[in-house]
Amino acid sequence: MRAWLAVLLLLISPSVWAVQPDEMLPDPKLEARARAVSKDLRCLVCQNQSIDDSDADLARDIRILLRQRIMAGDSDDQARQFLVDRYGDYVLLRPPFKGTTLVLWGGPPLLLLAALFAARGVFRRRPQGTAPLSEDEKARLDRLLKDEP
Repeated sequence: MRAWLAVLLLLISPSVWAVQPDEMLPDPKLEARARAVSKDLRCLVCQNQSIDDSDADLARDIRILLRQRIMAGDSDDQARQFLVDRYGDYVLLRPPFKGTTLVLWGGPPLLLLAALFAARGVFRRRPQGTAPLSEDEKARLDRLLKDEP
């Protein structure tokens, strides 16, 4: 039975414990709002995790700041915009498409295209076949094949 419990605990993501009890708001509705907003905010340390999933100190600070804004009466959009104003569009897991985020949106496709062109160039430079055997090479091959049992 203990083994199953250990396996179950390993399968549960540690991100479940990222939000500490002392961070949670006393009002369940406000806490639910904070959780919904924080799922769309990037941890600036971990970069591919939301602040809700990260246990980094900076993510904790942003979670606390978000909850303070919600407690102060900000709407979800106002709280999100406050964090964007403070940390930039990079704090959003899905940044808006605009001039300052063009590299975020266009970078991966451009890198993929560059890799495809590089691979195409490498494969084009490879020899496509072998040159035909000269008469001397054919004679030598015939001699070698005749000597085999």
